[in-house]
Amino acid sequence: MATSIVPYRMQPVGRERHMFATSDDNAMLRQVQATHAPDGREFNVKPLLYIIEDIFQRAAPSFPGFIQETQAQLDVLDDKAFQSGFFDMLDLLSSTINRISCEISCKCSGGGDAHATTLGIFNIVTSYSWDAKVVLALAAFALNYGEFWVVAQLFPVNPLAKSVALLKQLPEILERADTLKPRFETLGNLIKAMLDLTKCIVEVKELPSDYITSDTPEMAAVTAHIPTAVYWIIRSIVACAGQILGLIGMGHEYIISTTETWELSSLAHKINSIYNHLLQQLKLCHQLIEEKRQIESYQALVRLMETIHIDNMKVLNRLLIHTKDDQLPLVECPTKRKVSIDVLRRKSVLLLVSDLDVSNEELFLLDQMYRESRQLSSRTESQYEVVWLPIVDRSTPWTAAKEGKFEALQYMMPWFSVHHPSAIDPAVIRYAKEKWDFRKKPILVVLDPQGRVVNQNALHMMWIWGSVAFPFSVAREEALWKEETWRIDLLADSVDPVIPTWIMEQKHICLYGGEDLEWVRKFTALMGAVARAAGIALEMLYVGKSNPKEKARRIISTISVEKLSHTLPDPTLIWFFWVRLESMWHSKMKFGTKVQQDPIMQEIVTMLSFDGSDQGWAVISRGPHMAKAKDETILKCLTEYTTWEPNVPEKSFVVAMNDYLNENRTPYHCNRLILPGEAGRIPEKVVCAECGRRMEEFIMYRCCTD
Repeated sequence: MATSIVPYRMQPVGRERHMFATSDDNAMLRQVQATHAPDGREFNVKPLLYIIEDIFQRAAPSFPGFIQETQAQLDVLDDKAFQSGFFDMLDLLSSTINRISCEISCKCSGGGDAHATTLGIFNIVTSYSWDAKVVLALAAFALNYGEFWVVAQLFPVNPLAKSVALLKQLPEILERADTLKPRFETLGNLIKAMLDLTKCIVEVKELPSDYITSDTPEMAAVTAHIPTAVYWIIRSIVACAGQILGLIGMGHEYIISTTETWELSSLAHKINSIYNHLLQQLKLCHQLIEEKRQIESYQALVRLMETIHIDNMKVLNRLLIHTKDDQLPLVECPTKRKVSIDVLRRKSVLLLVSDLDVSNEELFLLDQMYRESRQLSSRTESQYEVVWLPIVDRSTPWTAAKEGKFEALQYMMPWFSVHHPSAIDPAVIRYAKEKWDFRKKPILVVLDPQGRVVNQNALHMMWIWGSVAFPFSVAREEALWKEETWRIDLLADSVDPVIPTWIMEQKHICLYGGEDLEWVRKFTALMGAVARAAGIALEMLYVGKSNPKEKARRIISTISVEKLSHTLPDPTLIWFFWVRLESMWHSKMKFGTKVQQDPIMQEIVTMLSFDGSDQGWAVISRGPHMAKAKDETILKCLTEYTTWEPNVPEKSFVVAMNDYLNENRTPYHCNRLILPGEAGRIPEKVVCAECGRRMEEFIMYRCCTD
């Protein structure tokens, strides 16, 4: 009968206590630490680890159900391993690897104490760092493990392998592969657990010291468990080697022990427990590193934006390109064609910063203005480009619905867009929120051809003046206001193309609104009758309310059917009329304008108070003169036309009406002003445009889904 090699028996892991808080483990840890005397020698463990992983993958038994890597994945391992200097490094390490391999073979083949064998290996690698210790031990085991499976895989086709296999009695063992399958699967699970934990240890070693140091609490917490982790990996290597060596030479006499399989499973469980704990600690380290990198990135962006440049390329590269590999960061929205950032070189660039909740009205009107500016490419005001920066909440998952919404918005845009929200650097998102005051409403940030921010939000001046506001700088905005007076041109000429025609024809123009249909009928009838009596050419236009609801749509339909007056053909234009007024408010507030000191601001506040009420209202204009009033006041004025009619020939219709309204102003009124909210733009004091008293302040939250 053949002499049998005694298989290595380890102490059952079930008897081990918890790894983090036992006196046994503390004693073990002191013994391990006593062997640790690094002399400063360092080497890149990654290439060696790739080779080890390659051996384990290629040596995996081809039993049914045993998962093996694809050839493509294995080829990748080849590319990673055989790097420059790898063979020189292997020459230096081969002696140590062979010593560990011999230690494993000698101690595990004759039985013995697992802990003592493990400490013996620690003594061999005493001069190395913790990550190097564990990789060298794994390399030694991979050497033994690989040799075993090379013979096992080749003996059916290679005569030399067949002879070696016969001496090791492998054919008899592999004939009972079904019986051995649970053993090899358990062994495979433990090897995978050891590899995962080893990679985790290596990852800890590679954490950048520029962002996290050994005395950082997060780093200290993770490194405190590294010696324990390394011990249990090497202890598991000893156990695995014992199982492989136990097979060699046993032949048909080898008896499968369920106790040994259970011991391997227990070790795998322990290794996985350490791995999961270490992984959580490592995630905390990565979070800290990412936070510091983001702070550094943000500060670099702030410095860049404050620096003078000869063109806009550096600024746009930083704002629009997240990674250096992304050389085509922009998408030409209509064609979906990816383009280089060079298309923006030395042009004024308008960054449309928004989330995915851009309203159709905003996109429609911006689209219209953009296309109009492109009709004559030689015009100065066409020398700008728009780029959409979609900023989304990254704390919530990116879903198929969000992707669809993003693509739908991109499809509606005629300009450029960042190819995907994920491509925007978090530092840019922070900059937009902190420096440009981006909250939720879209903003239009203007960069001049040198990349300087000349307006943090030109959307308001775009709504007010369109492309005439080019180059959309704050200086241009201030200059435009200096040229303006309160007249019907400023209030409404860009809302409906027919209004400029009425102005040229010197007609009286009446804009009115409200959601009381009976009041609308009464007002239009009275206004028409007075106009006929006064012999004036009058055009009336219904402009509704700022949030056109179904009720307003029904009123528009009734006005059209009953031919009461003109109406705006699209609810979007009603929205635009009121958003222009809100934009006038924001634009004026940018320059610190006080309501009580600015005539235009007073008129804006009056118009916004009309919209804030539930009553009807009207503005009558011709030339530079305007008269305005609400509800019963304007109806009373029209009803009593004969009272102020004698003044019309001398003063003009509008001036005579305005004088009557001022002379008969009631001291009792209740004006409600709903200001468009924007961070840092609401003044502490707002006075009533009608009486000059300070208005009470309330807070209103609104959600309108209609």
